[in-house]
Amino acid sequence: MVRVLLYLAVFAALAVGAVWLADRPGEVSVVWQGWRIDTSVALAAIAVVVLALLTMLGFGLLRFFLGLPSAFSFASRARRRARGFEAVSRGMVAIGAGDPVAAGRHAVDARRYAGSEPLTLLLEAQAAQLSGDRGRAEAAFKAMLDKPETRVLGLRGLFVEAKRRGDMAAARAFADDAVRRSPSLAWANDALLDFHTNAGDWQAARTAVERRAALRLADKADAKRQRAVLLAAEALEARGNAPEKALAAALEAVKLAPGLTPAAALAGRMLAERGDVRKAVKLLEAAWKEVSHPDIAAAYLDVRPGDSAQDRLVRATTLAKLRPADPEGVLALAGAAIHARDFAKARSTLKPLLAGGASVRACLLMAELEEAEHGAAGRVREWLARATRAPRDAAWVADGLVSDHWMPVSPISGRLDAFVWTVPPATLGSQAPALDDVLGDLDHPTPLIEAKAQAVEAEPLAVAPPPPAPPAPPPATPAPVAQEPVEAPKPAAVPEPAPAPEPAPKAEAVAEAKTEPKAATAVEAPAATAPADARLKPVIFPVAHAPDDPGPDEARPVEDKKGKFRLFG
Repeated sequence: MVRVLLYLAVFAALAVGAVWLADRPGEVSVVWQGWRIDTSVALAAIAVVVLALLTMLGFGLLRFFLGLPSAFSFASRARRRARGFEAVSRGMVAIGAGDPVAAGRHAVDARRYAGSEPLTLLLEAQAAQLSGDRGRAEAAFKAMLDKPETRVLGLRGLFVEAKRRGDMAAARAFADDAVRRSPSLAWANDALLDFHTNAGDWQAARTAVERRAALRLADKADAKRQRAVLLAAEALEARGNAPEKALAAALEAVKLAPGLTPAAALAGRMLAERGDVRKAVKLLEAAWKEVSHPDIAAAYLDVRPGDSAQDRLVRATTLAKLRPADPEGVLALAGAAIHARDFAKARSTLKPLLAGGASVRACLLMAELEEAEHGAAGRVREWLARATRAPRDAAWVADGLVSDHWMPVSPISGRLDAFVWTVPPATLGSQAPALDDVLGDLDHPTPLIEAKAQAVEAEPLAVAPPPPAPPAPPPATPAPVAQEPVEAPKPAAVPEPAPAPEPAPKAEAVAEAKTEPKAATAVEAPAATAPADARLKPVIFPVAHAPDDPGPDEARPVEDKKGKFRLFG
C-alpha cells in the first residue's frame, strides 16, 4: 500500500512538472564549437532526462563487464558453500541415525566444500566419536580452539574425551578453562562441583554451589540443600580434629535443612556432650518432627549420659508421642521398654507392627524380647527365622547401593546428596502364606529339590500299583484256601500253626505284588502315563519344625502297620 502511494506521488509530481513547463513556454539555445542548437524548454528537459538514462545504462554495462570474473567466482563459492552445508546437514542426520560410514563420507564432503566452517569441524569430531576414532576427534576439537566462536565447544569436546580415557586432571583443567572463559556454562560448573566433592574439598564445593546459585544454574531450594549437605560432610570430617568447627557447621546445616538426619543427629550428640541438654533436646525433637529416623531416636535417648533405663523409656515415650503410630517411634519405644525390662509394654507396643506384617527389625526385637523375658531358645530361633524372610527396613540407598551409614557423595556415580532414606527394593519374591517360613524355598524348583524329587519318583512307579490293590481282595478269595487248614475242628494247637503258614502266602502275595506292577505297567501303559502327566508339582517333604529347632518330634502315625495287619488279619 505504501509503495502504491509512493508511485502515485511520483507520477503526480511528474504530471505537475509537465503542466508547469507547458504553461511557461520558452526557448533554449546551445552554442558549442560552431554549432547552434535552438529548441524549446520541454524538449531540452526531455533530452536531459534521456541523456541521464543513457549515461546510467552505459555505466551499468561497463560495471557488469568489469565484474564478470568476480561474479563467476562468487557463484562458484556459493555453490561450494551450498554443497558444504548440504553435506553437513546430511552428516548430522547420519550421526543421529547412528551410521558412522555415511557420517564419515559426508564429513569428507563438508571438509572439501566448506572446510573453514565451524559446523564442519563439529561434524568431523562427532563422526570420529561415532566411529570410535578418539585421536581424530581430539584433533578436531583442538582445531576448534583456534577460533573464538568454537573455542568453548572445543573445550567441551576435549573435556568429554579426557573423561572417557580416565584423565581426570586434564578434564578438570578443561572445565576450569571453560568456566574462566564463559562463567555461565552449566556443564563446566557442574563438572567442577563433582570434582570438588569427589576430592573431599567441601569448601571449594560450597563455593561452586554458591556460584551456580548466583548464575541461576540451579534452583534456590536445591542450592540450599546442597550447601547443607556439604556442611554436614564437613562437620562429620572435622568432628575428631576440630569439634567447635564441626558443631558450627552442623548447626548451620540444620538451619538450612532441618530434615537432614546426619547433621541433626551429629549436632544433637555434640550439644549433649557439651552439656547443653535442653538445646539438644529441642533440636532433636524438631528434626524428629521433620523426619523420623533411628539415628535421631538414638541420639534423643542418649541425650543425657548416665540416665537409667527407666529414664530412657520415659524419653522414648515422649518421642513416640511427637509422631503417633510412626514405625520408627514404635521400634524405639519397644527397644527402650525391653532394656527397662517392661516386657508387657514392649509386647503391646510391637503388637500393631506384627499385625501389619513384621519387618526385620521388629522380628529381631521380638527375638530379643523372648530371650530377655523367657529365655526360650526355640521362640528366639523362630523369630530369627522370620526375620530372614521379613520385609526389609528402610536404609540409605543411592544408585542401587544400600548402606547403613549416610555419605554425602554416592560412591557409584559421584553425585552429591544421592543417598535417600527409603526401603530398598526387594530381591526375593513373595512366598505363599500357607507355607512355613523355613519351607518357603520348596515352592521354587531349585536343583537340590529336583534331585530329591527325581530320587523319589522311581518309587511311585512301584507304589503306583496300590490303586490295583483294591482288586487284591479277589486274591483274598483264596482265603477259603486259608480255610482249608482244618479250622473246623479248631483244636488248641491249630491256631498257632495258622499264623505260621500265613507268612508264606504273605511273601507270595508280596512277590505277586512286585511282579504284577510290571505287568500292570506294561499292559496299562496309558494308565501309567496319566499320573505321569498329572505330576506337575514338585515333591514337597513336610517338616514338622525348623531344622535348627530342637523341639520334640511328633509321633509317627501307626496307621500303615494297622492297615497291613488288617489286610492279612
